[in-house]
Amino acid sequence: MLSIIGFAIIASIATLLILGRIAPVVGMTVIPTIGAFLAGFSPSDIGGFFDSGLESVLDVAVMLVFAILFFGIMNDVRLFNPLINVMVRVSRGNVVGVAVVTVLIGVVCHLDGSGATSYLIAIPALLPLYKRLGMSPYLLMLLLSTSMAILNMLPWGGPVGRAAASTGHDPVELWHGLIPLQAVGVVLLMGMGALLGLREQRRIARRTPAQVPAMAGSGSADDPTGSGAPTSGSADVAGGTAEPEEGAGEPEKLHGPYLPWYNGPLVLAVLGLLVADVLPSGMVFMLGLSAALVVNYPKVSDQMERIRAHGGGALGTGAIILAAGCFLGILTESGMLRSLASDMIAVLPDAVVPYLHLIVGVLGMPFELVLSTDAHYFALLPLVHDVSTQLGIGSVTVVYTVLIGNVIGTYISPFNASLWLGIGLAGVDMGKHIRYSFLPMWAFSLVMLLAAVLLGVITL
Repeated sequence: MLSIIGFAIIASIATLLILGRIAPVVGMTVIPTIGAFLAGFSPSDIGGFFDSGLESVLDVAVMLVFAILFFGIMNDVRLFNPLINVMVRVSRGNVVGVAVVTVLIGVVCHLDGSGATSYLIAIPALLPLYKRLGMSPYLLMLLLSTSMAILNMLPWGGPVGRAAASTGHDPVELWHGLIPLQAVGVVLLMGMGALLGLREQRRIARRTPAQVPAMAGSGSADDPTGSGAPTSGSADVAGGTAEPEEGAGEPEKLHGPYLPWYNGPLVLAVLGLLVADVLPSGMVFMLGLSAALVVNYPKVSDQMERIRAHGGGALGTGAIILAAGCFLGILTESGMLRSLASDMIAVLPDAVVPYLHLIVGVLGMPFELVLSTDAHYFALLPLVHDVSTQLGIGSVTVVYTVLIGNVIGTYISPFNASLWLGIGLAGVDMGKHIRYSFLPMWAFSLVMLLAAVLLGVITL
């Protein structure tokens, strides 16, 4: 019964989000609560589930609210404009070049293994460039998320740590076998980025001049292509070959003084504190926001105006994270997720069992839409591992197969809190991100599995 209700909850939320028929806050609050009541839990039980789930995401919610405000201010004061212009010059305004550079930036940003930090660094710097060239922010999310997933195979990344903990392996030893695959994966993703960049370039070229100014500055969730057309209506910009003027037509009051000598070190200090983990991340961004406002906007009225300007996105994303805590708390603490993982294996025919780890590896991407990362590595993986090793299949092979097949989809799951931060920063829609990215990411995960076999990482 728990499995049926748990699956119904997850399937309902995922389907409604993909179809855009329900707000995330509503879906992840109401549907799990109804399911918990149907499963026979009392109000006090459900309240306990909620408290546990809320506690698990509260720090993330606080951090991202102030992070969105902080990086919003950094965009207002044009801190990333020089970086954007350098990237335009390096790529010669070429859409394909920007797509490939996006992959490399995602790899570098994710060296610390934090999805939230990676999105916070990369998206504010890259999104204006994508908008200038008329590129889709959904392509930005696809390339960033996939490159971050490759780096998630680091020993301090979440999936490897979870896989090691649930199967008794040392995470560093697991990583040693994955190093060649990571290197190959980055090269393969650069190739995929070039191909997707060519497709994007053709899409931009097909747009008529009349369409470009009509879509200028967009890239919101309401734009079905998420194109984020350039601020200029020129054909050169539409083709990705020119640089528009910085801040053209924008009110000077919005920017404040141009103080890169102050704001640059401030951002580096904030990121350094995040990596060093000497203070809670929420506190780091509170301090960073305060320091940014006091110097860039000395007047209290201007400070409050900037907070109000970015507060809508910050509050909306924070509310979604808190709702996700309700969802995760109910499904985890009620036992629904573990029951679901157990029953998924129990219903498989005997002929399939020897290939169970391969099947789970191939289906790792789709599983990201119905299982949380914790459920995948702490509920599903141990069961697959126990069944497969009893048949003589190597323990490391089982772990690698399940890990590689799943890890590429880390940042497509609507149950990943840091992904919601990326969605909020990019100004895109979760359902459209899934529709845009799912097939390319799944195909890439299958290519990675094949590469792992060819490299000898996985033995058949």
